[in-house]
Parts: sequence; structure tokens; C-alpha cells
Amino acid sequence: MTSFESKCKRPMWILAFALTALVVGCGGGDSGGGDGAPGGATGPAAVPLGAATTFGAGSGAGITNQGTSTVVNGDLGTFAASTSVTGFHDLSMAYTPPDGATGCTYTETTSNIGLVTGGIYTSTPPPTVECAHEGTDETVAYFTAAANDLSLARAELNAMAAGADPGANLGGLTLAPGVYATSSGAFEITGSDLTLDAQGNPDAFWVFQTASTLTVGDTAPRSVILVNGAHPKNVYWRIGSAATINGAGGGTMVGNIIADSAVTFSTIGNADVTILNGRAFSSAGMTMVNTVINVPAP
Repeated sequence: MTSFESKCKRPMWILAFALTALVVGCGGGDSGGGDGAPGGATGPAAVPLGAATTFGAGSGAGITNQGTSTVVNGDLGTFAASTSVTGFHDLSMAYTPPDGATGCTYTETTSNIGLVTGGIYTSTPPPTVECAHEGTDETVAYFTAAANDLSLARAELNAMAAGADPGANLGGLTLAPGVYATSSGAFEITGSDLTLDAQGNPDAFWVFQTASTLTVGDTAPRSVILVNGAHPKNVYWRIGSAATINGAGGGTMVGNIIADSAVTFSTIGNADVTILNGRAFSSAGMTMVNTVINVPAP
């Protein structure tokens, strides 16, 4: 792909992020009080992520790590300049430079060390002279392909009609596969954990739509628990605003978070590791503190 092509596609994806900031949780359906099974035991069909599948984290702006235990087991990408990625280093890239070099560091300090087991993909310029193979047209094109496929997935998720309204707080519920939206405009998982029950179907699929925020945990960490054959890759969180995952540190979040504003994992000073078995995509910035992201198998 030429430099002109990659630069032209970049703003299209950012525009797609902006356009999908429209209300995403206004699908019809009955109001329910908790447990429900809209769409039956299988729920809706899976939404493919295409080239975005390999990414554990992607952002239209920067991505910052502020801990020493952060690991992204997958790729990390942004359309912002390489200087907007801080506190990370990578080990390998899908694009292999002519000199065979592997691994680059993005403004790490002794207190901000984050490992990306895949590649880090940013816009120009490259982070350092030694890392001249990153922050090039090739790396921009790689993330552009992922971002374009992600935009298609966002549109498909937005178009899904919601079933039962489980209420704003998902904590303590056990939910069957389906598409869920809340009339309150925001979702939270507080007070207790959320359980997703696949009822023995490995293809069971969940979509959670909100035009506003997602908050997981409050003074204590909360988790999403998968039972009876449920898989992290089949859980989607379509967030119209920001997502905050376990600000107190700890806990295990599950699924693909696709947010129209910032995504934050934990807060500075928390030593307990916050886990995401899934992926996180944000149109704004993203911050991790001692966070481990495990990209699910396709």
C-alpha cells in the first residue's frame, strides 16, 4: 500500500469512530428485571472482527501503561504518533523489517514497563532511530486494515435489535445468550460478579449495548464469569461513551470492548493485576495499570 493510500484511509476510520458515537442502546424490546434469554440459547450470530482479531488494544489516540505488570498478549495499535504510546515494548511484528530487527521501546521507565507480545503499530515518526521499521507506511497500513474491519463490526453491532433490558447493574445476574441494552443509558457490574451461561452451546453469543458508560467494579474488583461452554471471543460490549474496568485493581473482565470514548483499566498505585480476556478498542485514549490482556483464539 502506498503512503498516500494509508494516509487517506486513516481519517476514514477515525470518522467511523465518531459516527458510531450515536445512540447504540436504543433497540426495542421488553423491559426485564434480570435473568433472560432473548434470542434463545444461541443468541445472535457472531460478528467477525477480521484483521482486528490479533489486536489486544487499539485506539484512535494514544495508549499509556502506568505499571510494571502490564502484558498485552497480542498486537497494539494507534493512528496517533509513536510518542503517544508510552510504557511499552514489543517483541515481534507481522511486518519484518529488512534488517531483521525485532522489538522497540516506547518511553518506558522503571515504574512503567509493559510487554506487547505481538507488534506495536503507530503512525509516523518511528519511536527512535533504532526502531526505524516502526511508525512507517507499512505499520500504518497494517493497523488501517484492522481498523477498517473493526468499523464494519461496530456497524453490525449497532444494528442489532435489543431484547430484554436487564437493568443498569449486571452484578449478581446470570444471563443467557442474547442482545442486551439498558434504558438507563449505562451499564455497571458492581456488588457482585456477572455470570454468562452458554447452556452447553460453544457458539453462544452476547452483545451488551449502552449509549453511555460501562463501569466494572467500585471499591472492590468485579469479574465476568463464563460457564457451560461460554467463550470470551463471543462477548461484545458496545459502549457509547467511556469504559472503566476495575478502578480498584484486580478482577477479570471478559469480551471485546468497543468504546466511543476512553477505556481505563485500574488506576495508578494498584498493584493487583486487572485481567481482560478479550480485546479493547477506543476512539479516544486508553490507560492501563498493571493490566493483562489475553487475546482469545479465533
